[in-house]
Amino acid sequence: MEFGGVVLSTPKGATTAPKFPVGARVFGAAQGAYATHLACGEASLLPVPEGWTFAQAAGLFVTAPTAFAALTLRASVRPGETVLVHAAAGGVGLAAVQVAKALGATVIATASTEHKRAVARSFGADHAVSYADPKTWPAEVRALTPGGRGVDVVFDPVGAVDLSTKCTAWNGRIVVVGFAAGSIEKVAMNKVLLKNISLVGLHWGAYVKNEPQAIPGVWEGILRLVRAGKYRGTEFTDREFVGLDSVSEALVALGGRETWGKVVVKIPQEGGSKL
Repeated sequence: MEFGGVVLSTPKGATTAPKFPVGARVFGAAQGAYATHLACGEASLLPVPEGWTFAQAAGLFVTAPTAFAALTLRASVRPGETVLVHAAAGGVGLAAVQVAKALGATVIATASTEHKRAVARSFGADHAVSYADPKTWPAEVRALTPGGRGVDVVFDPVGAVDLSTKCTAWNGRIVVVGFAAGSIEKVAMNKVLLKNISLVGLHWGAYVKNEPQAIPGVWEGILRLVRAGKYRGTEFTDREFVGLDSVSEALVALGGRETWGKVVVKIPQEGGSKL
């Protein structure tokens, strides 16, 4: 769905000048971005940030606003708070790590391997914990918070709410943004009650229909962080995937949990460059 590239043509006979003329460097979302060419409405386009590559921008359109809206509109993260980011080396996880740090929070990241934990730390996480053992990681996270009180905010794209309640502080907030672990979990709601926990969801894609007026402010906030050097691209760089023939290889690597950040397929263009 996500992509970065150059505008090649605009509608003929339009009564107003295009927002993005031919030659503009843009990123956005469209149905069918595994392609050399695609059609997209202006509402789904934004200018590539200055100094960013197309590959970096291609991983920005969904994950960045998901993290920013979750942590600002839904969790209202404040400076000095502690934020727990699950699956912190994934695309949306690395976005959340950067946004939480930019908001002045201490970030505790969870990830499955030491390499992925190192990646999370390289993007700003203050601490990184393995979630391999469900019997121990909540206590490890709690021990990293002031006085062992627990975290103020949990950012959960995987489906770890129930265990996260064990390391959430009084008046903590848990934001559910996905179920990457594969199942929709059952939560012991007594723990939500006993700790005064706020449990909220974030469905960024539904803002277009239900709350479109919030979208520009979210993007203004993200691009402000980019300009300030507080948010950088999360493109997976351990391996390179080039050409449409490599799509299956990229998806296998992603499905096998071999990757971190955003896996981007680069499409060779006429003249030898890659978008």
